[in-house]
Amino acid sequence: MKPGNSLLQSLVAKRIVATVSALLVIALGCGAGFWQLSRANTKIALAANLLARQQMPILNANLGSWTLEEASERRMIARGQYLPEAAIWLDNRPKPISGSSNATQSGFYLMMPLRLENRDEVLWINRGWAPRNNENRETLPPIKTPVGIISVEGIVFAHPGKVYELGDGKTIDSLGKPKIEQNFNLAAEGSMRGWNQAPFILREEDTGVDDGLLRSWAPLTNGVDRHYAYAFQWFALAVCGFLFWLITGFRQYWRQGHVNRV
Repeated sequence: MKPGNSLLQSLVAKRIVATVSALLVIALGCGAGFWQLSRANTKIALAANLLARQQMPILNANLGSWTLEEASERRMIARGQYLPEAAIWLDNRPKPISGSSNATQSGFYLMMPLRLENRDEVLWINRGWAPRNNENRETLPPIKTPVGIISVEGIVFAHPGKVYELGDGKTIDSLGKPKIEQNFNLAAEGSMRGWNQAPFILREEDTGVDDGLLRSWAPLTNGVDRHYAYAFQWFALAVCGFLFWLITGFRQYWRQGHVNRV
């Protein structure tokens, strides 16, 4: 028998279980690694698309009824008056703590409707983030809401982001009472209040206003480095699985050859 065939038999034919196990580990590692790379590339593409749309002319919410397709991810200005009695506090919105790579601080996004000037239309504004009172979770953060007609500038999104939620997410709070919710349902709010609403929300940008809210929004590329790190770990697992299979196979082949020579 040729040495090459004998080596192949020792590595594969005589080690079916080990070979199948190694193939599974390699397939799992490579599949998960490429998936993590795909996630990173998707975030990079989304960030590039967002940046490109932000370079387009700024839209004015008061000049027409914009569709979500027309306005999505573009800059927009809106002029109107806040309706603070209809505010919604979105819970479980953590914010990374400055100087720490993993630690976060729990908090809220404040959603507040803006009645547009000279238009029978309401535009919901994501005004920013505020920390939660960890000692009394029902105590809302102290924030300032300007009175009268104001101008707001930001970026248009379909929603303020979603988190996992138990139950059906239906709003059960009474009108006029500030609500703490897990997620924001634009259509449900409009139906409940009978408002004519814009089909999107406006995420307010930081203009230096001191109102108790933070608007240092995380970029869409946030987490890309983590995806690359995970991909490296998965690929390393695949390589280790292959090397373990190969080295143990060679050891078995050498032991068998030594026994046969003896």
